[in-house]
Amino acid sequence: MCGIVGYVGNEEAAPILLDGLKRLEYRGYDSAGVAVVAPEGELQLVRRVGKLFRLEQELGARPLRGRIGIGHTRWATHGRPSEVNAHPHVAGPIVLVHNGIIENHMALRSALLARGARIASDTDTELVAHLIHFKLREGMVLEEAVRRSLLELRGAYAIALLSTEEPNRIVVAKSSSPLVIGVGEGAMFCGSDIPALLPYTRRMVFLEDGDFAVLERDAYRIHRIDTGERVERPLRYIDWSPVMAEKGGFKHFMLKEIHEQPRAIEDTLRGRLHREEGDIYSEEIGLSERDAQAIERVFLIACGTSHHASLVGRYYIEMLARLPAVAELASEFRGRDPIVGPRDLVVAVSQSGETIDTLVAAREAKERGARVLAVANVIGSAIPRLADASFYTHAGPEIGVASTKCFTAQLVALLMLAIWLGRRRNVLDPIKARELVEGLARLPLQMRDVIIGTKQLVSNLAKRHGNARDVLFLGRGFSYPIALEGALKLKEISYVHAEGYPAGEMKHGPIALIDVNVPVIVIAPRDRWYERTLSNLQEAMAREGKIIAIASEGDEAVHRLTQDVIEVPEVIEFLNPLLTVIPLQLYAYYVADQKGTDIDQPRNLAKTVTVE
Repeated sequence: MCGIVGYVGNEEAAPILLDGLKRLEYRGYDSAGVAVVAPEGELQLVRRVGKLFRLEQELGARPLRGRIGIGHTRWATHGRPSEVNAHPHVAGPIVLVHNGIIENHMALRSALLARGARIASDTDTELVAHLIHFKLREGMVLEEAVRRSLLELRGAYAIALLSTEEPNRIVVAKSSSPLVIGVGEGAMFCGSDIPALLPYTRRMVFLEDGDFAVLERDAYRIHRIDTGERVERPLRYIDWSPVMAEKGGFKHFMLKEIHEQPRAIEDTLRGRLHREEGDIYSEEIGLSERDAQAIERVFLIACGTSHHASLVGRYYIEMLARLPAVAELASEFRGRDPIVGPRDLVVAVSQSGETIDTLVAAREAKERGARVLAVANVIGSAIPRLADASFYTHAGPEIGVASTKCFTAQLVALLMLAIWLGRRRNVLDPIKARELVEGLARLPLQMRDVIIGTKQLVSNLAKRHGNARDVLFLGRGFSYPIALEGALKLKEISYVHAEGYPAGEMKHGPIALIDVNVPVIVIAPRDRWYERTLSNLQEAMAREGKIIAIASEGDEAVHRLTQDVIEVPEVIEFLNPLLTVIPLQLYAYYVADQKGTDIDQPRNLAKTVTVE
């Protein structure tokens, strides 16, 4: 949510800021703005409500001159979308942008108003600018004014600011909200996410929570907020190319990313499969064999699509590693005083590695003595840094807000984790493990076949059923979380009401909704739940539901029941979710495309959720 970009160097700042903001559009926003300090020291500020093209038009008509500046895309939390609430915010010489939420904003506002501050917006962000301004008026230098102001804040934030009185430096800080520094040649950058900076540098520094940094054209310094002590953070080389974040000829990023799934799975598997032994290379898990044997219970904590991956992961871990496993929404886990301790493994699953609820839940679990393993897609992000070990997916940048390739990469990572645990605990038969590993090795080619072989059929089905107001998704076992994911995708990007249900629970309520106007999408591959799922399919048919079935190739029984059948290759049942989810992703995409919605940036949603 929200996006920050900053630049100080030898080039004109405004075009670089605007380009960086465009690369952060996927995070979700409702207004945008940039601030540039002119060579004469004059602050130039432009803010606009709506999409970035409005800001771009204004900058085209009224170019900003200057070689230092900050920009922002805002997703409204405090105050409605409006120009006055858009960032950057100004107080005296201070101009500031901010992601996150300042929890003690009400007390700060009251104190600032009592001191005579003239606060123009409804935001918590403007309060931080005024707080720093007052400290400058007390005689503090800029860095100390920023540090002492940050000590008064409670909540999650990433901040970038500059002062017209010191127009050669940008000050940045973070606490539970992502921020990265880009190190260029004769230039420094900051941004909320890697793609904003990739066209300009691949050398990145990831700040830790409680860090603030000072960026100048040729150097940067990092300090701790609490003590002011100077610290060093590793310089990392990011091997993503800028073109990885482009559409590549596809109409939308989401469609491109659906097609990228075979490659994402290949990259996530690469170097991790020990095919001869039917095993996973231990170095890639980050836990020791002793850790695996000591575990008595597994918690998988996540939000949204990552939670659906975790639900599948629960099946994997219980069935292959024979460990009790619980998949929980991170926002609920942290709110119920969970019973978790040293014998527990907590797997924190997050595409961005910055999801605030998952981050805070993982931190709480670690404080209670649990081992924390991060499954994330962004190297060096907050959750992996907090965790005891990290098992990265390698899906590359995912720009579309509705996750696709990161979801399937998470499924693969969780299956590999389950195989590894099962082998270390001597509960997974080596022959079965070899079958699973071989199945994983063949999977990318089968995923390509599903994408190519089903997209026209799915497009036709979307045209026939896309005007339905309600859609029901049903599945059992591994297919139940896939039903949830299919419903979520349809809701996210087409704004159609959809529900995912365990097929066995249909008769306990949802069956009342089924009639001739309600498409029922049944996920029914040949697996241990197959026969019971077919019974549920027939129950839906008896209520005149429009049945669309996802079935294994050559399943004549399903073809006799409904004409709308999408076939996927028959695989070992643990791999079914990775194939059956693809037609559901495509169905959501084609329905949304037919409706003309903003597929890559659906309303009210954001890619990286960094507020609670």
